[in-house]
Parts: sequence; C-alpha cells; structure tokens
Amino acid sequence: MAGVAGNITNRMYFREIKLPGVYEIILEPHVDERGFFARSWCQKEFEEHGLNPRLVQCNISFNARKGTLRGMHFQAPPCAEAKVVRCTRGAIYDVVVDLRPSSPAYRKWIAAVLTYANRHMLYIPEGCAHGFLTLEDESEVFYQMSEFYDAESARGVRWNDPAFRITWPERVEVISQRDGAYPAFE
Repeated sequence: MAGVAGNITNRMYFREIKLPGVYEIILEPHVDERGFFARSWCQKEFEEHGLNPRLVQCNISFNARKGTLRGMHFQAPPCAEAKVVRCTRGAIYDVVVDLRPSSPAYRKWIAAVLTYANRHMLYIPEGCAHGFLTLEDESEVFYQMSEFYDAESARGVRWNDPAFRITWPERVEVISQRDGAYPAFE
C-alpha cells in the first residue's frame, strides 16, 4: 500500500501491563513495496501517556548464547532511571520487578517476550529492577535511558531471589559473577 508521507500516522500503542507505569509499546508499521517504516520514539507520545520522555543514553547488549541472563539491575536515587528496552535481534524474556515501596505492586514482577519479529518495546519506570534471559543465540538488546549510568548508584537484586519468585522459561546457562552474587532482597 503506497501512501503520501504526510498522511502516515505512525503512532505507537501503549499498553499498561500489570505493574503501574510499566508499558508494552507496540509499533504501528506503515507497509509498502519497500518493506515498512515505523516510529519507535516520540517525546510527545510519551508525555501524553505520563511517561518520562527524557533520553540521555542508549546502549546495546549483544548476547552470544541462548540462556544468557542479565539482571536484575536498577539505579538508586538520585540517579534512578526509566528505560525503554527493545530486542533488535533474536528473542528475550524481559522481566521487571517493582521495587517502589509505595506501589500497590511492590515486589511483584511481570515478563514480556520481546523479539526481533514482534518489535515490541517495554517501558520500565524509575524504581523498578530490570533483567532478561535470552531465548535464542545471538540476541541483541537496545536500551534507551532517562539518566546517565552512575556506578555509585548501580544496584541489583538476585534473579532467583525467593522474595520475588520469578519464573524463568528456560535454564540459565550464562550469568556474570556480579549478577549471580547480589544479596538477598530481605
């Protein structure tokens, strides 16, 4: 379907999922004979949904092997960060844990499967821990953050902490020493 560029809406769809402020973002591709075009970031749309639109840093994580676990990471105030996460190659099981004591979902978690094929993104607000398990070899993840990385503020919780009871769909095959050694949440 061919169209005039001025008539393409290319909005993103924001679907809040179980934890307050956590959104799955679904792209609206405009398809034509060349392939497709889709908007993946719009400050105005983020503001319309009450999400932090600040963007100061982007990172890429390449993971060679299926079963690689990264997480569960967050930054403490005053450097707490919101993240937008997208899988640009392969597939991941993306997990968010709500660590905001004032939240009705405190210590609860959600997961979403993000893949190269579905092109969905996950918005993770400040105060939540984030991590993922690769579901395919050679999976790549693209992150956008609202704050700069600050080593003094970097924190984490254990991926298998009984305080959260996260259910992982596959066996963890690769994990960094740091990610495997976070103390118990309690």
